[in-house]
Amino acid sequence: MKPYLDLVREVLSQGTRKPNRTGVDTLSTFNHNYEIDLRDGFPLLTTKEISWKNIVVENLWFLSGEPHIALLKKHGCKFWDPWADADGRVPSAYGNFWRRFPVPDENGSVTYNDQIQFVIDELKRNPNSRRLVVLAWAPGNAQTSKLPPCHAMFVLNVQTAADGDPVLNLHLTQRSADVALGVPYNIAGYALILELLSRFTGLRPGIFAHTLIDAHVYTKKPDGSMPEYDHVPGLELQLTRECRRLPKLTIDPSIKELDDLLPLLQADTATVMKHFVLEGYEPHPAISFKVAV
Repeated sequence: MKPYLDLVREVLSQGTRKPNRTGVDTLSTFNHNYEIDLRDGFPLLTTKEISWKNIVVENLWFLSGEPHIALLKKHGCKFWDPWADADGRVPSAYGNFWRRFPVPDENGSVTYNDQIQFVIDELKRNPNSRRLVVLAWAPGNAQTSKLPPCHAMFVLNVQTAADGDPVLNLHLTQRSADVALGVPYNIAGYALILELLSRFTGLRPGIFAHTLIDAHVYTKKPDGSMPEYDHVPGLELQLTRECRRLPKLTIDPSIKELDDLLPLLQADTATVMKHFVLEGYEPHPAISFKVAV
């Protein structure tokens, strides 16, 4: 995971202090890009332990299109609790727009576009398409939401590998990136999405590419206040740790299409995780970072 550690070094060494909506300062940089080849192993960070269960549950929830957090709570995943409304729904949740993007017609009526199903179908029909775009940024929601989507869009692209076989790649454009807490989950989450879309389309997974527009590290104030939100020490500790071998992901063959995911997510946690086996994950100990809400 050298690309991630290079990102940490760049933000810590070159980041400029910026205030933001949370009230906690950040060290911020603009426009960081890197690629990770899934053929080298599954990109789950090894310089600190990451919850594989939470990555699986959250991204199955995204792909299911469910806007309610009940299924997350069922599996003990609390990421979206602060952003849910009184009914437990998260209008700005990624899957809500991935699977039901609002499209007004000329008469003012609204229909809903299933972007995930479209890219799956299009990859089967026309894998060379350059229109394999999935948007999470719906202006009517994002411009007023208390948590607009950080992952604005991802694009799929098929290229021919050296052996002549087609390979499916995924590029994520992220407008806002919390380097300590969010980015390790973003990398692994979209790698899992790439693996699943590859399974659904019969293509081999290849490159996960990532553009981070505002990559930032939360830090204490210049006067030393708000030290509980300071992510710098934990990141500096990770830079002293040696990267370990990446694990290998095996997805159960019973998962064949998009519609298999929601019934699986409704099962118990042990059953869910039996379908996503990660072999050889031996990370360094976990590091705690407090979330700036």
